[in-house]
Amino acid sequence: MDSATTDFGYQQVPLQEKTKLVDRVFSSVAKKYDLMNDLMSLGIHRLWKKIAIQHCAIKPGQVILDLAGGTGDLTAAFAKQLAGHGSVILADINAEMLRAGKLKLIDQGQIATIEFMQANAECLPFADYSFDCVAIGFGLRNVTQKDLALREMFRVLKPGGRLVILEFSKPTHNQLQTVYDLYSFKVLPFLGKLVANDANSYQYLAESIRMHPDQELLKTMLQTAGFENCDYQNLTGGICAIHKGFKF
Repeated sequence: MDSATTDFGYQQVPLQEKTKLVDRVFSSVAKKYDLMNDLMSLGIHRLWKKIAIQHCAIKPGQVILDLAGGTGDLTAAFAKQLAGHGSVILADINAEMLRAGKLKLIDQGQIATIEFMQANAECLPFADYSFDCVAIGFGLRNVTQKDLALREMFRVLKPGGRLVILEFSKPTHNQLQTVYDLYSFKVLPFLGKLVANDANSYQYLAESIRMHPDQELLKTMLQTAGFENCDYQNLTGGICAIHKGFKF
């Protein structure tokens, strides 16, 4: 692959164009994002997020970054665990997703300890050693330069801090992979067209999952970025995985 190009789903696009293309996808799906998550995963994404939140081990008084936080599911849980002591920054590169998250959290009355910031994971606008925990849920696969973003996450963590990544991954059984592929490339675009009037964006989302590093490769990428004690937990047969690493 030419160094000046990267994947956008199954396409190869100029490196500088991917962020714009991804931004267009999420601007299109933002208003229906939560509904589509429930429909696409049959609600299982809520269980996956609950497990990821447990891995974050949030304590009152901490400062948390929910990166690519979108509509704020993880942020809401973190704010509850902080119990008014500490803060959460919900950061997302896409203005429409950030707006949807802010409106939802305002409706829930949960913004006392929450800040909102539009930010690119590859160049985070935070000082070194700012956060006790960085969490990124279903966002890393959309980042253009994942290695650069992981180094940025490492930079902004405090010593002793942890990174928790919740992301789609590679099923561990061939039969499950076959069923998953059928669902991803037939059902998801159909649901996207029916509910969000946007089949193409959900076709991209299915393709982006296939192009994302598998469990072992992502673990290696965390280690290369400087994280220690790196490990992962497969969920639902590897359809989803939680990766965790620490900064010492």
